[in-house]
Parts: sequence; C-alpha cells; structure tokens
Amino acid sequence: MATFSTRQAAKKLGIDMSTLLRHIRLGKVSAPKSATSGGMTIHFWTEEEIEHVREMLPKIANGRKTRHKKKQSGKSKGAQARAPMLQKKKRKKK
Repeated sequence: MATFSTRQAAKKLGIDMSTLLRHIRLGKVSAPKSATSGGMTIHFWTEEEIEHVREMLPKIANGRKTRHKKKQSGKSKGAQARAPMLQKKKRKKK
C-alpha cells in the first residue's frame, strides 16, 4: 500500500499544501495517520483518503464572509427586463 506525503496529496488534489493543512487544522478534513518526529508531524495519505478529500472539497465553504450576497441574474423569478437605452446623436459643429 503506497502512502503519500501531505505535499504529494495536495499536488494530486490540485490545491496548495498550506490549504490542505488549514482544512485539517480547522477540522474540515479528517487527518490521516501521522507520526511526530523532531517536533514535526508527518501525515501518511493513502489513495482512498485522497479520493475522499477530493469528494469533500466542493462542499467545503471558502470561508469568506460577505455582508451582502450577490444579486441573481436577470433571468431569476420576479426580475424585470430593462428597456434598451437610446443613444443621442452627435451634432456636427459648423
């Protein structure tokens, strides 16, 4: 059974290593088996764990807090179509 480092797992997932570690620290992603050596924690990722995280990534909120939500496009229910604006013709100078 092959194991991968956090850097390799992040590369397979297409995200930065610090992003993956942040998700682990915040509890959004479960941590794989790990070992501590010299004050450093080393995670050992399997293919199954990487695929599990790949399925979870779209469900993880990006964490940005916004005061206002974006407005829906004009095709949403209750929206009115706008009339096109007429442009004024330029006058020629004499």
